[in-house]
Amino acid sequence: MWAVSFTLFYLAISKGFEPLLLIPIGFGALLANLPTEGMTNKPSGWLRSPKDGIIEKVAVQQGDTITLPRVEKEGELPVAFYLKVINQKTQAEELLSISFESSGRITRVLAEAGQKVVAGQPIVETHSTKTGGFYHYISLGIILEIFPPVIFLGVGALTDFGPLIANPVTLILGAAAQLGIFFTVVGASLLGFSMQQAASIGIIGGADGPTSIFLANKLAPELLAPIAVAAYSYMSLVPLIQPPIMRLLTTKKERLIRMKSLRHVSRMEKIIFATVVAIACILIVPDASALIAMLMLGNFLRESGVTERLTKSAQNEIINIVTIFLGTSVGITMTSDRFLSPQTLKILALGIVAFSFSTAGGVLMAKALNLFYRKNPINPLIGSAGVSAVPMAARVSHVEGQRADPHNYLLMHAMGPNVAGVIGTAVVAGYFIATLS
Repeated sequence: MWAVSFTLFYLAISKGFEPLLLIPIGFGALLANLPTEGMTNKPSGWLRSPKDGIIEKVAVQQGDTITLPRVEKEGELPVAFYLKVINQKTQAEELLSISFESSGRITRVLAEAGQKVVAGQPIVETHSTKTGGFYHYISLGIILEIFPPVIFLGVGALTDFGPLIANPVTLILGAAAQLGIFFTVVGASLLGFSMQQAASIGIIGGADGPTSIFLANKLAPELLAPIAVAAYSYMSLVPLIQPPIMRLLTTKKERLIRMKSLRHVSRMEKIIFATVVAIACILIVPDASALIAMLMLGNFLRESGVTERLTKSAQNEIINIVTIFLGTSVGITMTSDRFLSPQTLKILALGIVAFSFSTAGGVLMAKALNLFYRKNPINPLIGSAGVSAVPMAARVSHVEGQRADPHNYLLMHAMGPNVAGVIGTAVVAGYFIATLS
């Protein structure tokens, strides 16, 4: 895991791949695999049953002292109870060990062998004079779903929706770039992941780190670390992953297409757009409200022209502070037993499949639209920007276009599908939450 941390540092520092994200994640991963004290320790209190079942065996008694290892590893944590549960897929009985989450002295044991318990029911209480560690509380920003919406506030304040408003057809490209999400959901379910886990893995194809964290925390919190790392890693590798796919799916003639200059979009149009999109998306997928509302609030602050201080705070101090804590909170969950597993390798492989198919979906949709837009064709390269990596994916489309024609400027055109992808991924996440929670 130290090697994983140093690899993330190398990519961030030497290669310049999303350093604002990879350095906090890498440093958090390093801390997760050191014998820290006062960093991730959970405060003593109630230990609750994770599932419905029957207590098979009680492994502790009142008065026992529980001491957790400095570096948590699965199989090395003190066990409190053994719980018999029914596997929902096979209907077979399984025996789960319920391990302590904090050190302390046992003051009460509330369950006994043969007793039925339900998920969330208190079964034992511990007490300690020590409080929880620093990152136990910081990480609540992820668990309580605070950090991702706040990141979206900053993204909204930084984003200009003008290119999308000026060329609404690019909204279709943003939608088409969600192809990889649904393709990967099917593939992940065939590999044995539950639908909740498959949806959380598939959202990596949207190349939107905060949305991936938001969805995984709701549907598959046990996979949060590898999903977050995959999402942010592939976001940082956009300049490496996308160009070969873009060149493979387009001809030299298509890459040379010059698009007409976009019309000027007034401030009032942008304000109305932010309001209408917020209302429409929340009415359609209420479960995406937190992300959509904060995205459009940030954009509304930007376009109103009368909240300069708030806009600058959202663009700079707020998003920067939250990015530090979000990245390190994700990294600090990357203990070796969680990350170095076959399941994680599957997630990383599925993530690259999701991202590749999303890129291809946007490019192929642009080519399809050109069958109807012969007088004002779309350069298919901007279709790849339909993933949510703002503004990196748009810059990659622009750079790839300039390789074919140094005088072709695609950046503003690519920003249309890029911001559409942000909205699209949030809507897809809301749909998954509504149908799979």
